[in-house]
This record gives sequence, C-alpha cells and structure tokens, in this order.
Amino acid sequence: MIKRQHPEPTDRGRNAGRGRRFSVPVALLLLSPAGCGLLEPDVEEITRLPRALTAGEVEVIRASNRFAFDLLAQVNRAGDNLFLSPLSASMALGMTMNGADGETWDQMREVLGFGSLAEEGINASYKSLIELLVGLDPTVETAIGNSVWTRSGFPVYPDFLNTVREAFGAEAAELDFASPSASERINGWVKHATRGRIEDIVPAVIPADAVMYLLNAIYFKGSWTFQFDPSDTRAESFHLDDGSTRSVPLMTLRKTLPYREDSRFQAVDLPYGGRAFTMTVLLPQPGVSVDTLVANLDAGEWEDVADGFRDEEVWLFLPRFRMSYERMLNDDLAALGMVDAFDPDLADLTRLSPVESLVISEVRQKSWVDVNEEGTEAAAATSVVVATSGPLVVRADRPFLFFIRERLSGTILFAGKFASPPAE
Repeated sequence: MIKRQHPEPTDRGRNAGRGRRFSVPVALLLLSPAGCGLLEPDVEEITRLPRALTAGEVEVIRASNRFAFDLLAQVNRAGDNLFLSPLSASMALGMTMNGADGETWDQMREVLGFGSLAEEGINASYKSLIELLVGLDPTVETAIGNSVWTRSGFPVYPDFLNTVREAFGAEAAELDFASPSASERINGWVKHATRGRIEDIVPAVIPADAVMYLLNAIYFKGSWTFQFDPSDTRAESFHLDDGSTRSVPLMTLRKTLPYREDSRFQAVDLPYGGRAFTMTVLLPQPGVSVDTLVANLDAGEWEDVADGFRDEEVWLFLPRFRMSYERMLNDDLAALGMVDAFDPDLADLTRLSPVESLVISEVRQKSWVDVNEEGTEAAAATSVVVATSGPLVVRADRPFLFFIRERLSGTILFAGKFASPPAE
C-alpha cells in the first residue's frame, strides 16, 4: 500500500493550480445545487429531482431559507459555536401554526417566511417536501419525523389532529403527563427518530401547565462523494478571532470541486453520495469576521452563492469536529416578530382546543453533528410546548409531603408524608 505523503507545512499555504488554502471551524448543513465533476466509482450522480417542484414547494423552500438566515443571524448574537436545523424548527412551528388564529397566526406565518401564502398551500407543500427529501439519494440517509403528545383528558379539536397527521405525517398520542413513563416515551421517540443522537428533549418531570408537545426530528447521514484520506489528517493551529490559536485535526482534500469567491468570502461545495445533498462551506476573507459575514448574508444572496459555483481545483483543509448544541428559541423568535404566541394575554391558539388561555411556553431545539473523513452525521429535534396560562394545576394524586406551620414566625408545627390512602 502506498501512503500519500503530506505536503510540508511551508507548502500548505500556497496555491496549487487554482486551489486555495481553505479552513473553517463549522458550517451549517444546507441544501444547495451541486456542481459538475468526477464521481468516485460506484456512485451514481443525481442530476435532477424525480419530479418538478410545484409552485407551492418553491415558495415553502424559499420561505424556509428566509427563516434559516433570519434565525441564524438572531441566534448568532450569542457568539461562539452554533448548529441549528431551521427546517426542524420550521416544521415544529408549522404544525403549531395550524392551531393558531388571528394575529398570532399572522405573526407565525410572517416569521416563518411564508409571506401571503395560504395555510392550505403551506401544509400541502410541507407534506410534499418531506416526501421529496426522504429517500432522494439512496446512498444518503435522511429521516424526518413529527409527533404530537397531549396530556390525558386535554381536549383537542379533531380538525387540528387530522391536519398534522395528513400534512406532516405526525403520530399523535395522549399520555398521562404526571407519570414518569410519559417523558420516557416522548424522549424515546426522539432518541429513535434521531438514531440515538438526541437522547431527550422533555424533562423527566413534565411541568404541570404543559398540555401538549409538538415535536420534529431530523436525521442525516451521508458519506462524502470524495472522501478525505485519514492519513492526511494532522494536528494544526486554528486561529480564533481574538488572535489566539487552538490545535485541531485538519483534514485535507485536493479535488475539482464547485467553488466561488468574492471580496468577502471563499465558498466550496462538498457533495455527499450522488451529489443531491452537499455541505456548502463559506470562509470569510482575511479581514472579514465570520460574524460580519453572518450579519450580511440573507436568503437572496444565498441563492446567488448557490447558483454561482464553477468547477475549480481546490486544495481544501477542513477541521474534523463533533459538537452538540441546545437553545431555547423563545427570545429569538419574539425578536423576529413572533410575539403574541408567547404572551398569555395575546396568544390565540383557539383552533387547537376549546380550552382558553393557551400559550406557547417554550420552543427548544437540540442538535448534534459529526464531520469526519468519511462524511457527516447530523441530527436535530425541536419541541414546541403548549401550556395553559390560566391557574396552575396542582393535582395531588400521587405521594406528597405536607407541613403545618406558622407563617409569620416560620415555625413548623407538623410535617407529614401522604403516600398511601387508607383502605375504605
């Protein structure tokens, strides 16, 4: 076996032909058109979708991408690493939107990027987009799951459940939220849907005011069309914006790849499998910070980037990394304009249930990604929690403690535990 020799460190920064030195810490997983080039043996190139996109699907994809960059810019204010699935958040909120009405519905539609698109078209396009993405490339595993979990006895309009089942393929179940088995079952669904990469998203003790969880899970696993040789990976310095350095395992690939650049960034498109799915990496030019790049990148410019690749010989240096990420998105979504859904006095979820005073109490996402020489594995789960905003429910139907005390002095006179009702 002939081992490929590493280029000397002094050569690694030089251009080779039209190749450039290219190194990044992390990139969002996005869908983009793939360029031309030679495929590795036994991989059939996918050159077109199995069918033309409908006008509604085009609008939903554009809306999802607009939401992606709006959310990315908002979350990026927190600094440091991040990894999101805007599509997962969009689908979880898209399901929830079917229970909203009035200004709450309008705000959700606007934040999700749908403009004036009608609800029927939005739902139909979500459905067909799920069908299109799953199974598009037989060499890439892509799974999308949705589910709705309701507290036992909480009334839900049949029309709402029928819509999320039909449009999102969601499974719906009623559970005793007071039982520990409820969170175990919901978290078990998430773990299964993400192939074990996201182990839980619901707390072990479900809050007393929570009446519904609407969940989306997305899983992706793809091998690079052109894999990195592990023997070419070596520890090198990664340069942080503050001038400090950290050691990272830097993978190396020299290949003809879709590439473009301008005064602000270099971009390269790394294909998976049959090239329907790619990782698009944007590296800021020297003197341009990654935060500046994020702040000035939107869906319109993204289309220009994705449409502007040309095949070039590229010498790519990319860190091997694995990271997990978690964020509650309430404040981010409110900052983007989805305000009423979180406000007990303004939320309108009257198409979800006859129960009044419902509110979205939490939108949370967990994500995980592993980028290595073979390819990429990524998973995300998004949870939308619908809660009652009226009186909190305290249901003492399980063992509890009780104390008799004098409140002003703080003196406890009696302390007890009620664990087993006496036999009648």
